[in-house]
Amino acid sequence: MIPDFGYYILAGAIFLVSMYVSNKLKSKFRKYSKTRLQNGMSGAEIAEKMLADNNINDVKVISTPGMLTDHYNPTNKTVNLSEGVYHQRNAAAAAVAAHECGHAVQHATAYNWLQMRSAIVPVVGIASKLSTFVIMAGIILTALGSLGGIGTSVFLVGIVLFAATTAFAFITLPVEFDASKRALVWLQKENMVTQAEYNGAKDALKWAARTYVVAALGSLATLLYFIMIFMGRR
Repeated sequence: MIPDFGYYILAGAIFLVSMYVSNKLKSKFRKYSKTRLQNGMSGAEIAEKMLADNNINDVKVISTPGMLTDHYNPTNKTVNLSEGVYHQRNAAAAAVAAHECGHAVQHATAYNWLQMRSAIVPVVGIASKLSTFVIMAGIILTALGSLGGIGTSVFLVGIVLFAATTAFAFITLPVEFDASKRALVWLQKENMVTQAEYNGAKDALKWAARTYVVAALGSLATLLYFIMIFMGRR
C-alpha cells in the first residue's frame, strides 16, 4: 500500500494543477471577453442561430444566474447561458454559447457518449453523496474488527460507488471535447467569427476542457488510493 504521505503529495499536486487551470480559464475568458464580435451578435443570438442551423426547434435558450454556470439540460431541452454569456457580444460568449449548443446537437443526434452519461446520471447522483461516507464507515468497521467481515464488505461497496463517479468523470471527457469540436466547426463554417475571434474561442474552450481532464485524473488517483487501502487490509 502507498503510504498516506505519498497520496497527500499526489492530492496536493492535483489540487495545485486544478487551481492553476481554473485560474487560467477565468483569465482566458476575461481576455476574450474583450474581443468584441464583428458580427455584433450576443451569446443568446449565437446559440439560437446554431440551433436553427442544425434544425433543432424544440430547444430554448435561456439566461441563468452566475458566472461559468452555462450548461445544456437534456431533460427540459434548454441551453442555459450565464447572464454575461447570454447578453455579451464577444469571442468568449460565442465560444460558450456554441459549446452548449454542441451538447444540444449531441442530444438531437443521439451521440453515444452523451446517451451513456445521461443514463448513469441518477446512479452517479446517489453514488457521489454516499461513496465517501460508506468508505469511511468501512474503514472504521474494519479497524474495529468486531463485526466479522462486514467492514470489508462496506468498504468494497464504497469503492464501487466511488468508481461510478470516476467512470462518469471519464465518460464526460469525450462529451465535452466533442461539443467543443462541433462548436468550433460551426463557428468557422458559417463564418460567424473572424480568424482572430476563432482563435480566441478555440483557446478558451481548450482551457475549459482541461478542467474536466484534471477532475477526472484527480478522481482516478483517489479511487486507486482507496483500492490500495482495501487490498492492504484484506
